Amino acid sequence: MNRESQIANPESRIPDRIPDPRSPIPILELFGSASCQYTSELREQLLWEGREFVEYDVERDPDARQRLFALTGGARLIPVLVENDRVLQSGWRGRGCTVSP
Repeated sequence: MNRESQIANPESRIPDRIPDPRSPIPILELFGSASCQYTSELREQLLWEGREFVEYDVERDPDARQRLFALTGGARLIPVLVENDRVLQSGWRGRGCTVSP
C-alpha cells in the first residue's frame, strides 16, 4: 500500500499501538458552538496536537446543552473541554462565548 492510499483512506492504517483492554481509554469531549470563534480555535488546537475528541454543538443539540450544564454546574461559557466526565477547561485562552439556557 502506498502512502497516498493510506492518507486517502485513514481506516486502512495500522494503529501505532494497540490499546491495553484493561486500561481505560480517555474520552475527550468538546462542547461548543459553530458560531463561537473560540470553539473553532480550540478545535484547531486539538487537531494540531493530534488529539481524538467528540464534538457537540450545544446550540443545535439540546441534550448536549443539558449535559454541559450538568457538568459545569450551570455555567454557560463555551467552549468546554471534558475528559472522562471531568471538566478540564472552560473557555479558550481566557475568552469564550455564552450559550443561552
